[in-house]
Amino acid sequence: MATASAPAPEHAPAPTAAASMAAPAAPEFLTPYGRPQYPFSPAVRVGDMLYLAGQIGTDSTGRLVPGGIQAETRQTMENIRDVLARTGSSMDRVVKCTVMMADMTEWPAMNAIYATYFPRHYPARSAFGATALALGARVEVECLATR
Repeated sequence: MATASAPAPEHAPAPTAAASMAAPAAPEFLTPYGRPQYPFSPAVRVGDMLYLAGQIGTDSTGRLVPGGIQAETRQTMENIRDVLARTGSSMDRVVKCTVMMADMTEWPAMNAIYATYFPRHYPARSAFGATALALGARVEVECLATR
């Protein structure tokens, strides 16, 4: 006894890896303060992500603020806030920070200031000690944020 077989369902060919991937967004090298003084951009945007260069506690003249780790941390975070604002983001959109410190014994004092900049949520974070930071800074922070 012969049985009729159902016709095989028609399937579209599987997309190739190249066809299923969207073209990556081109990086935008952002210079919200004009031509950079040093060989790096303050921020780079790729799609909706912002990659900020590390910031230290320098004032508008380029000098480290006096007052130790807490004053430097406050100025560092203000510098980050300013770069974010000038590039279309905010502290609420920071998703990751990396903290570099010249002296890890200053960790609690740095954290006391750092935490005040993230009242709604704390971004993911990594931290490490360094033998020295640019311009003799006590702390440097770099961040990733969304637009």
